[in-house]
Amino acid sequence: MLTTESASQFDNLEKMSVHELLTNINNEDKTVPYAVEKVIPQIEALIEQIVKRMQQGGRLFYIGAGTSGRLGVVDASECPPTYGVSPDVVIGIIAGGDKAIRKSVENAEDDENQAWIDLQAYKINSLDSLIGIAASGRTPYVIGGVKTCREKGILTGCITCNKGSKLAAAAEYPVEVVVGPEFVTGSTRMKSGTAQKLVLNMISTSVMIRLGKVRGNKMVDMQLSNEKLVHRGVRMVMDELQIDEKQAEALLQQHGSVRKAVDSQKQ
Repeated sequence: MLTTESASQFDNLEKMSVHELLTNINNEDKTVPYAVEKVIPQIEALIEQIVKRMQQGGRLFYIGAGTSGRLGVVDASECPPTYGVSPDVVIGIIAGGDKAIRKSVENAEDDENQAWIDLQAYKINSLDSLIGIAASGRTPYVIGGVKTCREKGILTGCITCNKGSKLAAAAEYPVEVVVGPEFVTGSTRMKSGTAQKLVLNMISTSVMIRLGKVRGNKMVDMQLSNEKLVHRGVRMVMDELQIDEKQAEALLQQHGSVRKAVDSQKQ
């Protein structure tokens, strides 16, 4: 029995009050960061290898199915606005294609060969890195993609929530975050999904910091794509240069990014 499929520690959920449900779900969720803490060395080893390749122009790919695939797509899609990188630097691929982001695509995760076909559309190569995401660690789409990439000299990692899975065996740098049974038995969008999201946050954030996309603690390369972000950018420029709001607005408008606005006054 997989840990992710084992019976919940709670029963008769339908008899619980809303308060009891929320309290028990929250108490279960509190255990997730501690499970992640235990595997920080695994995450660190994977990140160090990803950074080496991305410093040479490599890209980072995520593959997954269902919730795991969606989490990868979300993390990848947030890198361009947050760090100003091109959309082809961090790429999330979900089994069944983009339509599977909103609706389940029947049997999409069962084809071991499809992930490699999907990755070839991006001309994946040995400078790139691949992370396979699967709570169960047994999703054929993900295992097949990781196996093939590793055979072809591409760096492979994975995020799974079971120990000793086929996916972990296939990956060069496995990350196994064992969060225990779900509150609703087998509902891996809960604790397992939370763990995967936390690890993805750690990976993409650490990688972008190491690539120089953060200065101090600020997202100096973020895209100024809405009013909130423009205001944030203005505050960053004000703080960094110790100037007033009007001067900061003018510099930001002139240069188009926080980094360029600040650097223009420090040359």
